[in-house]
Amino acid sequence: CGEATISVVETTTDGACAGEYTITRSFTATDDCGNATSATQTITIIDTTAPVLTIPADYTAECSDAHPQDDASATDNCGEVTISVVETTTDGACAGDYTITRAFTATDDCGNATSATQTITIIDTTAPELTIPADYTAECSDAHPMDDASATDNCGEVTISVVETTTDGA
Repeated sequence: CGEATISVVETTTDGACAGEYTITRSFTATDDCGNATSATQTITIIDTTAPVLTIPADYTAECSDAHPQDDASATDNCGEVTISVVETTTDGACAGDYTITRAFTATDDCGNATSATQTITIIDTTAPELTIPADYTAECSDAHPMDDASATDNCGEVTISVVETTTDGA
């Protein structure tokens, strides 16, 4: 019998976290005679997508090298992200060998999480530096003291063992 006018009232209600909310749209159609019909549309917005996490690459380094913790980064489709790191060190076969495991977890405002692990392998491939007394020639009647030898290592302590051998002359 004529034209109908449609009005819409939209209401947004916060959800449990920043990425979740509800939109309610109340539609009312009214004709020229004042007859009206109403209906409601509900749109529920949810966040079930975990953040995208980027972590530093695995690497192997000498025990005397620096082992910096490079930053991880994360992005999320609906909000802020918090990154946590748990670092664990596992001993290797000797004092200069060990493994550092860094477990990164990115969590968004709604509790969706992504985890990844970086492994840093620390090795000791550098031999100690040994310093010994200089060679010398002495008379058979002279004393032959054993001067101290010394050694240093880039990754730990050094044990010096001496084996003395005497060889008869001709």
